Amino acid sequence: MSRGCFEFGPPVWATARLMAARSPYNKICVDCAEAYLIEFFVEMLEFLQKILLMAPPLLLALTAHECAHAWVASRLGDPTAKMMGRITLNPIKHLDPLGTLALFLSGMFGWAKPVPVNPRHFKDPAKGMMYVSLAGPATNLFLAAVFTLVYKLLIALAPPAGVEVSGLYDPLFRMVVIGIYMNVALAVFNMIPVPPLDGSKVLASFLPPDKALAFSRIEPYGFLILLTLIFTGVIHAVFYPIVMVAFNFLTGGVI
Repeated sequence: MSRGCFEFGPPVWATARLMAARSPYNKICVDCAEAYLIEFFVEMLEFLQKILLMAPPLLLALTAHECAHAWVASRLGDPTAKMMGRITLNPIKHLDPLGTLALFLSGMFGWAKPVPVNPRHFKDPAKGMMYVSLAGPATNLFLAAVFTLVYKLLIALAPPAGVEVSGLYDPLFRMVVIGIYMNVALAVFNMIPVPPLDGSKVLASFLPPDKALAFSRIEPYGFLILLTLIFTGVIHAVFYPIVMVAFNFLTGGVI
C-alpha cells in the first residue's frame, strides 16, 4: 500500500507504525493499520461530500416550507409569525439543529422550528389552520417541480457518451436529484396525520368540533407517537414507497 497516494501527513503514518510496533506481527499490523486509516479517511471524505451536496437543497426545502406557513398565516390575518421575523428565507430563523441533523442522517425524517400561529386571528379558524398547514407541503411540491425542470434541462444538455463532462456538471446534477427527493420526502412526511405534523392539523380541520377537540388531546404525546412509528419502521414501510413513486414519476424512473 503506497503512502504517496494519501496526503494526510507523517503523524498519521507514525501513529500506525506505533500501533504496529507493539505487536510481534509488525509488517502485517502496519499494513492493516494503514489500510484501516485509508478506509476511514476515504469514508470521511465521502461523508463530507454528501453533506456538501445535501446542504443547499435541504436548507432551501426546510426554509421555504416554514416561510410558506408564516406567509399564509400573515395573509389570512395572523401577524404573529411576521412579528417574529419568520417570513424570511434566512435559514437561521427556521432551523432546529436536532431536526436538521435528523434529516441529514435519515434523508426523510426531520423538522424545523414550528411557526407560531394564532388561529383566533382567522375569520374561520379551522379553514385558516388547514390553509396554513397545507402551505408547507405544497411549497415543497412546487420546489420538487422546479428541481425537476432543472433536472430535465441538465439531461438535455448532457454531453454525448465518451465526451469529458465539466467538473461542475456531476455535483450539480447530484444536488438537483437530492433537491427533488428531499422536497418530495418532506411533503409526504409532513402530511402524516400525527401531531405536530401538518397532516394532523389538516385532518383536524375536517373533523366535527367535538372530534377535533378529542383529537387535539393526543398532541402532547404526538412526538413520542411519531418517534415510535419511525423507529419501528412503520412510517418507512408505509410512506417510503409513496415517496419513491412520486420521485420516479418526476425523474422518469431513470435514477
